Amino acid sequence: MKCEQCGKEYPSEYYFRTETVCNECYEKLTPEEKQTAHQPKLALDPSRLTTTFTLDGYRIQKYLGVVRGITVRSRSLFGTIGGSLQTLVGGNITLFTELCEKTRREAFEMMVDHAREIGANGVIGIRYDATEVMDGVTEVLCYGTAVVVESAA
Repeated sequence: MKCEQCGKEYPSEYYFRTETVCNECYEKLTPEEKQTAHQPKLALDPSRLTTTFTLDGYRIQKYLGVVRGITVRSRSLFGTIGGSLQTLVGGNITLFTELCEKTRREAFEMMVDHAREIGANGVIGIRYDATEVMDGVTEVLCYGTAVVVESAA
């Protein structure tokens, strides 16, 4: 493949940030040019997002570094009251479960977006971390190592 910006030849699409511009040239574009550039060609297929450090069927070509998504959430007054009432009955406290699931999903999606932004087509070693910032306010971090992979076949 050939970059339309610099004319350099590349062995595969994984060196391209968009349909026609390589990763290196893309970084040199102005913010306005980046907005009008074609959509990124690389996609993060869910089968290339894993907690393991290898991807069966793929060969890691390049490690791009740590990517992360972070979100900070607090419980609403109504959620706190509703959750407190559910604790009286016992069992799954659905209000808190839904809040936790939404928060983790948001952090995960932010991590995937970060990986896509730097040209990755996979993320390995995905982990979560949570910290209570203050009473009722929790930070959730999702992180992993962004990689460029190609089929091992």
